Amino acid sequence: MTEKPAQTRLVTIGLVNPKSPTNVGGVMRAAGCYQADEVRYTGKRYALAASHRGEQYNTDTKRVSRNIPLIGVDNLLDGLDEDTQVICVDLVEGAIPLPEFQHPDKAIYLFGPEDGTIDQSLVDNADAVVYVPTVGCMNLASSVNVLLYDRLAKSNTQGSDELIRQSRDTNNRVKVKDHKNA
Repeated sequence: MTEKPAQTRLVTIGLVNPKSPTNVGGVMRAAGCYQADEVRYTGKRYALAASHRGEQYNTDTKRVSRNIPLIGVDNLLDGLDEDTQVICVDLVEGAIPLPEFQHPDKAIYLFGPEDGTIDQSLVDNADAVVYVPTVGCMNLASSVNVLLYDRLAKSNTQGSDELIRQSRDTNNRVKVKDHKNA
C-alpha cells in the first residue's frame, strides 16, 4: 500500500461548540474565499440548530461545503498531521496581536463558541495564541474571515486581474478607468 504524500500547506478551521448555523455558514464561505482545506466543529449545538432551522439560515450561499469538508468531531486535534501547528484565536491575555503573527504552512486555527471562549487546556497546549485587535468582540464568522484574510495577505500571493475575474460575481464587469491615457 502506497502512503499518501504529506501536504506542505494545510489550513484547517476548528470551531469549539458553535451554536449558529448562520455563523457556521459564514465560516464556510470564508473557507472558500481564502482557500481553507477543512472546517471541523465539536459539540451538538450547531447540528441541532441546523436541523431545526433549515435552509432559511444557511449563509453558505456559494455552497462551499460541496468542496470543503464540514466535519463534526469529538476532538478537534485528532487525526492531524504531526507537523500541524495548533493556533488558538481568541481574546486571551498574553496572546500575540494578529498583525505581528507569522502563519505556519500547516495549521489548525481554533475558535471559541459565540457565547464563550476556548478551553484553558487547548490554550495551554497550543503552539501559539493570537487575537484580532478590536474594541469589543467580533462574531465567529467575522473572526474567521479576518484571520484567513491576514494569512492570505501575508502569503506570497500576488493580486491580479485574473484573480479578480475568478472571484467576482457574474454580474460584475466594472473596470478601473485608465486615467493616464484619458
